[in-house]
This record gives sequence, C-alpha cells and structure tokens, in this order.
Amino acid sequence: MGCIKNVLVLLALILQGYGNSEVLVVDYYKEKCPKAEEIVRNNVEFAVVKDPRMAASLLRLHFHDCFVLGCDASVLLDGYGDMVSEKQAGPNLNSLRGFEVIDKIKYDLEEACPLSVSCADILAIAARDAVASRGGPRWEVWLGRKDSLRSSFDGANNFIPSPNSSLETLIANFKQQGLNIGDLIALSGSHTMGKARCLSFKQRVYEVKNPEENYDKYKRYTTFRRILRSICPRSGKDNELAPLDYVTPARFDNNYFINILEGRGLLNSDNVLVFEDDEGEIIKQIWDYASNQDLFFQSFVNSMVKMGNINVIMDGEGEIRRNCRFVNN
Repeated sequence: MGCIKNVLVLLALILQGYGNSEVLVVDYYKEKCPKAEEIVRNNVEFAVVKDPRMAASLLRLHFHDCFVLGCDASVLLDGYGDMVSEKQAGPNLNSLRGFEVIDKIKYDLEEACPLSVSCADILAIAARDAVASRGGPRWEVWLGRKDSLRSSFDGANNFIPSPNSSLETLIANFKQQGLNIGDLIALSGSHTMGKARCLSFKQRVYEVKNPEENYDKYKRYTTFRRILRSICPRSGKDNELAPLDYVTPARFDNNYFINILEGRGLLNSDNVLVFEDDEGEIIKQIWDYASNQDLFFQSFVNSMVKMGNINVIMDGEGEIRRNCRFVNN
C-alpha cells in the first residue's frame, strides 16, 4: 500500500487537467461533517460482510453514474413526472444494485449532519471503501460534488458501455468521457470481482467462431466454457449469475488480467482487450498488470480519481439532496 501513497502526491497535478476538478478537495467534510467518511465506511463494510457481491455493485454504481451527465448522483434518482429514471435504462434495469445501501448511508448522514454530504460524494466514497473492503487499494477521495436536479434515461442507454462492446466502441465510449485507453484498461480491472447475468455473455459461450484461431488456442478455455454452459443453459436462466473472475471472485486483485490473457474473460468487452488489440500496446499493459499487482493498483487509483471528476457539479448548479432518490423540491 506504500506505493499507492507515493502516487497520491501527484493527484493534485493530475486533477488540474480535468473539468471542474478544482472545486474538489480532500477533507472537504472535515468541518461540515467530520464523521462523514467513517459513516460511509462502516455502512459499506457491514453491507459487504452481509453480501460480498455488494462491493462490486457499489463500485459499478459510481461508474454508471459518472458515465451519464457526470458524477452527479443522477443514477440514484427515481422517476417523477416527465423524468424517466436512469434505473429503467437497458444497462441498469434488473442489473444495477446497491441503492438500499446508499439510502442507509444517506439516512445516517442526515441524522449526523443534515444537508451537508451530497449523494454524488457518497457514491465516490462508497466505491473506494468497497474496493478496499475486498483487499484492493485505499485512496484519498476528492470531494465537494453537488447532486444533479435531473437524470438522463437516453444518456444511460447511449453512454454506458455494453458487455458485448467491441474494442473500438469501448475506446470511443471512454474518450467521450475524457478517459484514454490506459484508463479503459485499468478500470476494466474492476471486473476482478462481482458477477454478471447469463444474458450478458451467453451468446458468446455457445457461438464460438473460428475456435482454432481464437479461444481454443488457450488450453484452459474449453474447460472454462463447459463451466459457463453448466451455469447458463442454451435456453432459459438468463438471470443466473456467473463470477467475472471465477478464480478469486470475492477479492479485488490483478487476477482479471491473468484471466483475459488466457481467454477466460467472462464478457466479450473483457476479451476484446486482447483479441482486438492489433497494435499490441494494450496487451503489453495487460501483461504488466498481470505480473505486477501494485502497478495495477496505482493505475486503478489514478483512473478512479480521474473518472470521479467527470463533469462534477459546482456550487449554484446543483444541490445536496435530503433523499438520494428525489430532488429537494
């Protein structure tokens, strides 16, 4: 973890290049709500002990929030009037989870220091604590975001990467958010924990093209495919779950990169990082992360901080919601 601390001194310089990052600071709640991060951490740790999969779910909530309108807690809003919730969009419906954990955190924070801590900041802190709870790195979260007054159903459908995305599409999705290929690789490493529904990968498992040229050249893929087929039959059970990393599914580590080098990534969007990398630059980075977990952790921290600064809302442009599901009015 010492190497993680060494890179934190560079984050202030990194942040200066991204959007409204100058409004975010470390220890933002030191005076306003001194126990804010402790309250979030305690709730996250309790939720993850109760349901280990919740760590990946809370991390994913932050990701899905930041890729639509920016890191503004728009993903937490329920539908109201003419506004359709992002929760109803294709990438989120019957898939995104963890809302009740955020509700509990917000309730405790409102009891401790009313109208002080934004829902957007809760998501950022909870994502960090979720990673740390599963053995991953802990980092300083830059805070001071305000909450959006609206959600974007269309944005959720258009900007959140699909599990079947090609490498070209993934690169374009990330570039649209101000994130580069390095960020794509590092943040894809979050798939070292969590699970995915059969619906997300079943077609790939049953329709392998040119096996002698692709998947089956990896000696362990045939067994891996049999395991997936036993979980996900050709028809039915679309909502059954399979681990994104079947070796260490409940830990945040670098095993994801070892998996995809051996053709054992669960989602198509994982495997394309290897199979569609014609230049070989992405594969080189994957090899580096597969052989050096500390290096992966450093890069992941940098990319998480960078992602957490996408189109943050400043004072006067948003609010601090009393309830994360609804705007205050």
